[in-house]
Amino acid sequence: MKESMIWEGPYGKMILSDNDISDLISELRHLVFAEFFDHVIHEPEKRLSSIESKVEKMIENALTFGANGDNDKDKKTAKDLAKEFTGQIPVIKELLESDVKAAYDGDSAAKSYQEIIIAYPGLFAICVHRFSHLLYELGVPILPRVMSEYAHSKTGIDIHPGATIGRSFFIDHGTGVVIGETTEIGDNVQVYQGVTLGALSPRQGQRLAGRKRHPTVESDVTIYANATVLGGDTVIREGSVIPGNATIYKTLKGECKVEGCSSKHICMVK
Repeated sequence: MKESMIWEGPYGKMILSDNDISDLISELRHLVFAEFFDHVIHEPEKRLSSIESKVEKMIENALTFGANGDNDKDKKTAKDLAKEFTGQIPVIKELLESDVKAAYDGDSAAKSYQEIIIAYPGLFAICVHRFSHLLYELGVPILPRVMSEYAHSKTGIDIHPGATIGRSFFIDHGTGVVIGETTEIGDNVQVYQGVTLGALSPRQGQRLAGRKRHPTVESDVTIYANATVLGGDTVIREGSVIPGNATIYKTLKGECKVEGCSSKHICMVK
């Protein structure tokens, strides 16, 4: 099998290679965090134009992959979609700046913003997600998922590009975090390693496609290590603190902090 990200195109050409994905993510990170990469701080317009050209080509290839009519969102061209993508980069940059600050404020071991940007796997995964989610929202097939799986392979953090994540999101440590496609996360949320925001009844597979299957986590929530929150009807209310190893599959009502439950406790509050 040739080296690729799974798919071989109709003429034997790899439409989404590992190197293409890696290079694109690297260029996007260097663009939004230009002040921390001195060698690319000059000529940002030229770099943006280069990124737009690369994204256009990748979207064009991805549209070929998904040319079954399901992903022809308003029948926009690859050029149109690439222009929309790059037009939203300033918005992504602002979101990522809030994520960096959240990581610095939330981790007493952090020495600088630069350390977080360069060395923290959680920030890397969130950065890739911000861009892959934008492509997902634009209706681009396969490319967002390939980007998210690249970040997964690099960090051990699995965030589906369909997940909606608010400002100032911090993943501490990160290994083993799973965030499903229809998850909704508010602002100022912090999660630790091993957290799963997943679906119930996964055996139903395609019968659940298009439905809300993953939980909603409101703003100012902290979810500690190895906690599991399941189900599309499950809501973690604003300000909740979920202890490590908890399992939740019902909406927590009223006073919804579940601090103090034992490691084997199943937090099902009716």
